Order: sequence, then structure tokens, then C-alpha cells
Amino acid sequence: MRRLWLLFAQTVTVVLALYFVYNAVRPDAASLPAAVRQLGTGSARPVTLLEAPNGPPSPGSYRLAASRAMPAVVNVLTTKAPRRKHPLSRDPFFRRFFERGERGGEPGERDDGDDDQSSLGSGVIVSPAGYILTNNHVVDAADDIQVVLPDGRKGTAKVVGTDPETDLAVIKIELDKLPVIVLGHAESAKVGDVVLAIGNPFGVGQTVTMGIISALGRNNLRINNFENFIQTDAAINFGNSGGALIDTNGNLLGINSAIYSQTGGSVGIGFAIPVSTAKSVMDAIIASGHVVRGWIGVESQEITPELAESFGLQRTSGAIIAGVVRNGPADKAGIKPGDILVSVEGKDVHDTNEMLNLIAALQPGGKATMRVLRKSRETELAVTVGKRPVAK
Repeated sequence: MRRLWLLFAQTVTVVLALYFVYNAVRPDAASLPAAVRQLGTGSARPVTLLEAPNGPPSPGSYRLAASRAMPAVVNVLTTKAPRRKHPLSRDPFFRRFFERGERGGEPGERDDGDDDQSSLGSGVIVSPAGYILTNNHVVDAADDIQVVLPDGRKGTAKVVGTDPETDLAVIKIELDKLPVIVLGHAESAKVGDVVLAIGNPFGVGQTVTMGIISALGRNNLRINNFENFIQTDAAINFGNSGGALIDTNGNLLGINSAIYSQTGGSVGIGFAIPVSTAKSVMDAIIASGHVVRGWIGVESQEITPELAESFGLQRTSGAIIAGVVRNGPADKAGIKPGDILVSVEGKDVHDTNEMLNLIAALQPGGKATMRVLRKSRETELAVTVGKRPVAK
């Protein structure tokens, strides 16, 4: 009898323990939203669902940054009427006489029977007055430019000016109450920072992609004459050109410009023009219609380890003067082919890209002190800076 009593007591103890454990870990029905606490009526068994509360974004969300910038990123639609070809251009014998005109884009008659050729890109509204930053290749040679805002408004844009050497352009629309993006500080950006790319890829509509800054100061890519790209792995595709690269606060860091791809689609290597460069170009275009840069009339070449060894050079920094324009500023100042330019106005020249940027920043008409290395001796020369020819 005593054994049966002990068995009964142990059984009751185990059952009570399981009951208390179940009540401790089961969901508290009172804390569930009333709308989803029980589904089903009558004799059907109720179904309990969990629903997240509607509140602020979770940590790690970038929706606030995107919402701040997206209204100012527009779709740019351009059309270019095709040119009518001369009937003789179909003849193999005469074709070569027409090839130059076709390649050079010389004006010709429009063929009213053909549809306009359309292309699309993106742009960023940077001023309440309607100024929009975009890429030069987006609006180059366009006969008509239409800008579509995310709120559905549409307007015809005119080209204020372009700068092919940085692949930037400024266009303007006449609309009221325009959203404007806030300019950020690209010089404070660091590799590893999270960035968002906003644009209209493939015409599917405004799209936001996320990545990080992969590298800064990318140059020698042979995309533009003046290069200082922000590299990112945020997806940039056809139609994103001219769109915004923003930081996690929604501020503009750069204008998306190019990708490296063997397929035509994004492979995680995209390039954006820093906002600092874009702003200086835009200010110059608004002021005079084009960018004024310094020029001295030289062709340069990088100093490679192989060149340094073959010519017995004691340095690997600087830029070799490979050619001098006759009667140009450098020629008049005494700079000769074979000289190595080592500094401009006291600023060291490490490579040809830096030389180009330093000279471009000089004021045309003024004098600049340049130090060259000639036959193991450094010499200072005063050069009267000329005006860099406008790229076509």
C-alpha cells in the first residue's frame, strides 16, 4: 500500500511540474493583437497568429535615407531623330565618302518616316530653381529631353551646359515646388561605408540598391579625361547613369556614371563621380556655360619602374613630358620633351593624373611656377597658363 501511495504522489508531482512549465513558456494570449488572437468561429478550432506591431524601422533599415533622397532623383528620357542616309551610301563604292559624316555626326536631314531613337537615364535635382545634375552621355546630342519626377509630374528640360571631360551635364526644368537633394561630403567618405544607389535601371521604375564604398580616388580607367571615381558594389545598371549615390543619411555623395562589366549588367564594380567634383563643374557651367581649366600644352607619360631603370632615373614619381605643343605655354617657358615635371605651384606631382588635375586647377592667364628634372638637375620655370580647349 505504501508503494502505491508513493507512486501516486510521484505521478501527481510530475503532472504539476509539466503544467507549470507549460504555462511559463506558452505565448501570452493577452499580449497578442486582438484582431489575430483567434481566427474562426463556431465549432471550428481557433487559429492563433502572431503579427508584428506597426512601428519605426528596425535597426539596419535604410528606408529613411531612401525616402529623403528618392523624391529628388528623376527619370531622364531623351530622343534623337535618326538622320536620313543618302541613297548612294548603300553603294559599296560610294559608301566611304559618307562614312566620315556618319561617324562625325554632321547635320543631315531628318527622315520623318522613321521613329525617334529613345534612351533613358537618371538625374538629381540639386536646386529649387530646377537645376539637375546628370551624365553628359545621357543627354549628349539629344533633340528632346523629358524629365519625369517620382510624383508623376513631367517637364521639358533644356541643357544649361555639359562637360565631356568629366562626363557631367547640367539641365534645367521649369516646375514649382521641386524636391531637392542634400549635398553630402564625399571627402569624408571611407572605404566600407554603406551607400545606396538610386536610379531607373532598364526603365523598370525608380529603384534603390545597396552596397558599400569599395575604393576611393579611382583613376586611370580611361573613361574620362578627369577621373576621381568612388567605386561601389551597389548595383548600377543601364538607366542608372546620372542617378544618385547617397550615404545612410540620404545625402548625395556622387553621380552614378559607369560600370565595369563584360556582360552589360552589374557585376559589383560601379563608379560614381564625387559630389565635390560635380558641384564645382555645375557652378562653372551655371556661371559661364562651360568649365574653364588651365592648360600648358604638353603630353605626358607615366614613370614606370622599367622606364626609370632604362633611363637611369633616380625617382619613380612625377610625369615624363613626352611632347610639347609648338608655341604653347610650356614651349615658351622652356619645358622640353624628356623633362620630368615634379611639382606645380609647390605641389608634388606623383603621376600624370595628378599633373593633369593640378594644371587644370590653374587660372588661365596667370603665371605658375613649375619644377622640372632635367639631366639629374631640378630647375624652376615660370609658365604663363593658357586656357584648356573645350572638348567636343
